[in-house]
Amino acid sequence: MAAVSYVTEEGYNKMMDELKQLETVERPNISKQIAEARDKGDLSENAEYDAAKEAQGLLEAKISLLKEKILNAKIIDASRLNTDVIQLLNKVQIKNQKNGATMTYTLVSEHEANLKEGKLAVNTPIAQALLGKKVGDVVEVTVPAGKIPFEVVSISF
Repeated sequence: MAAVSYVTEEGYNKMMDELKQLETVERPNISKQIAEARDKGDLSENAEYDAAKEAQGLLEAKISLLKEKILNAKIIDASRLNTDVIQLLNKVQIKNQKNGATMTYTLVSEHEANLKEGKLAVNTPIAQALLGKKVGDVVEVTVPAGKIPFEVVSISF
């Protein structure tokens, strides 16, 4: 059994939209490709048929995985969160004490992570080090380049 994953309502809705797209658009397209390839004759030497069947298998695996994620997703009630200490869904501004650079991340589940949008997966080393910390705390994060000290500048939503 898969572990519960905490997601925002937006993240949950994205997963539901993706599932609908896969089941109502992608699945019928692949079925059509298989039927067209089957109509072309000898299946033992039909590369189009083999490719379509492989694509179908990959799609069904993706649908199955997504359904499992949805089944094990727990939507977080943002109204019950606070900014006393860093937790999931908090927006955190941190300052690299080595070079003075500041960064802002929102801590989210791994399913919603997107660095371009500043959404950092809660299971990353930086997020793990930050969880439970308060403004003014300094954490050392081990990264491939060594240990970097970060100071928590602010916590918000």
